[in-house]
Amino acid sequence: METVSHHGRETAYEVVDRGHDGPPICCIHGSGGSRDVWEGQRALADQAPIALIDLSGHGDSDDIDASAGYSALSAYADDVLAVVEATDAEVLVGSSLGGAVVLQILLEREYDPEAVVLTGTGARLGVLEDLLTWLKSDFDQAVEFLHGPDRLFHDPDPDQRERSVERMRECGQAVTRRDFLTCHEFDVRDRVAEIDTPALAVYGEHDQLTPPWFHEYLAEEIDGGGLAEIEDAAHLAMVERPAAFNDVVDEFLAEVDSERGRDWY
Repeated sequence: METVSHHGRETAYEVVDRGHDGPPICCIHGSGGSRDVWEGQRALADQAPIALIDLSGHGDSDDIDASAGYSALSAYADDVLAVVEATDAEVLVGSSLGGAVVLQILLEREYDPEAVVLTGTGARLGVLEDLLTWLKSDFDQAVEFLHGPDRLFHDPDPDQRERSVERMRECGQAVTRRDFLTCHEFDVRDRVAEIDTPALAVYGEHDQLTPPWFHEYLAEEIDGGGLAEIEDAAHLAMVERPAAFNDVVDEFLAEVDSERGRDWY
C-alpha cells in the first residue's frame, strides 16, 4: 500500500505493476467499498500498471469532514486526481459511485484521461427511499437488502458475498450512508453529452440497482460511447465475472489504442 498527501489528508492506494507499458489505469470503487473490490482486475496489469484507490473514509484512507452530495463527490474527485498525479494514470475505471466520480472529473476538472470505463453507474443515481431509510436507522437491513438477489450480485460464490458484507461493515454506517446519499443527489443528465472522452459503459445483465438502460443512456449520450454486457452478473460485475469484465476492458482499450495509432495492446 502507498499513500499520497493532499488537501490535509492521506489517500491510500495500491499499484500492481508487472512492467508492461500500457496506459496506467486507476480503478475507483463504489459506495461502502474499498480498493479490494478490484481484486479480480489485477490481471489487467498484464497489459498496464493498475492503481487501486481507497476513497476518503474507506479502506486505509483518511476520512473527510464533508456533507453528502456535491461536497463529498468533489472530495472523492480530489482523491482520484491526487492518485492520478502520483501514478501517471491515463485511464479511469469507476464502479457505481466511482463512476459518478469519474463523470464529475470529466465535466468539472481539467484532467483529460485517454479513456474511461463506467460500470454499474449512470448519469443519475437515484436511490430507493426504503434503502435510504434503512441506511439511517437499520444498517443491518440495508446491508442485507443490497446483498439480495440481482442487486450487488446475481449468483455469487458464498465467499464473495461474505467478503462484500464484511467490506461494507468495515466501511461503516456513516460513510456508506454518505456515499448513497451522494449518489442520490447525483444527476448530470443535462451535461453528459458534453463528454467526448472515449468511454465504455459496462453493465451486469441482471443488475437491478443500475439497470442496463442506465448504461445505454451513457453510451448514447457520450460522443462515441460504447456499451458492453456482462452475462450472469449484477451490479458488481467485475467481482462476480472478473475474466469477462477484464476481457471487455482490454478489448476497449485496444480499440482506443488502435484509433490513436499506438501499439500498447
